[in-house]
Amino acid sequence: MATGFAGTYQAAGGTDRLAKLARLRKLATLLDTAVRLPGGFRVGADAVIGLAPGVGDAVTTALAGYIVYEAWKLGVPRYALMRMIGNVAIDGVVGAVPVLGDLFDVVFKANIRNIAIIEKYVR
Repeated sequence: MATGFAGTYQAAGGTDRLAKLARLRKLATLLDTAVRLPGGFRVGADAVIGLAPGVGDAVTTALAGYIVYEAWKLGVPRYALMRMIGNVAIDGVVGAVPVLGDLFDVVFKANIRNIAIIEKYVR
């Protein structure tokens, strides 16, 4: 904690970065692997929201884009950001295909892939 003109605030540093990473990891888990199905297979909100034609895939792509934006703010290198954007683009384009895209969303898990990329550079 630090004190300034506006009062007490969280100073930028390692603990703030780790807290942001933990929040992003929770979002990615919610989107990709929140619910365990019989047989141990995991699905998340991305697959469920994606069932809504058009709007669902736009919402989940926007949430995935938010994770990429936060990675940029955390200082992830440009080439890693491009890889993350590629994951989101693949998930968004293939996910827009009716039925097949929804099955792809269950398997591909772009957000979990992107969190792994962020963790590689933030830790």
